Amino acid sequence: MPDDNLKSIAKKSAKPLRVAVLVSGSGSNLQVLINAMQAGALPIEIVGVISNREDAYAITRANDAAIPVAILSHVASGKRMGIKNFETHASAQLSAWQPDLIVLAGFMRVLSGSFIDNAPAPMINLHPALLPAYKGLDTHQRAIQAGERHHGCSIHVVTAELDAGAVLTQALLEINQKDTADSLQARVQQGEHQLLPWTILLIAHGIIDLNNPHNDAESSYLPALPLKLWLND
Repeated sequence: MPDDNLKSIAKKSAKPLRVAVLVSGSGSNLQVLINAMQAGALPIEIVGVISNREDAYAITRANDAAIPVAILSHVASGKRMGIKNFETHASAQLSAWQPDLIVLAGFMRVLSGSFIDNAPAPMINLHPALLPAYKGLDTHQRAIQAGERHHGCSIHVVTAELDAGAVLTQALLEINQKDTADSLQARVQQGEHQLLPWTILLIAHGIIDLNNPHNDAESSYLPALPLKLWLND
């Protein structure tokens, strides 16, 4: 969706949606959200970023935008932080920030059901495949090897079962005969950069209700989830 359209819709929202983002890597999707927030194209306030890696470039992106960052990668002794320890610190940090929405954008640790259930806000994840197909890792190579005609990315509600929550939105593209796992990943990432702000905009305006993601299309003028964005390239 073009920035001008995002801006016109964003102006209709009175109160910004408070968003916390969990990251593990370069943070390209975080940067998209930062840019949209700063441009007034999304009615959000990114209240904080949590990284489970101290070398994640996403930290630099957040620092450059003066967004609070919590780095939960290692304990004082230098040992990598275990998942229970991470969740304890992350839960305390999220409670302090009090977000309305928690976004997992390239976050590469599996969270426990207890952490998810006790989070202070709904949690969504960006997954590089058309769920329910290709849960887990190496999605691009697996899609090519299976001879799929279409591939893409999905945003879903986070649950204790890996990549199994209600799918909210998807961006779809056609797989080219010359695609490699790397080239397909790059193309899918372009879709991610459109899908994530689009989905958050729909959440901010109540078009997607995270408290009732399995909406009944027969009782609403809105289409059933997932909402799909087709990408032409």
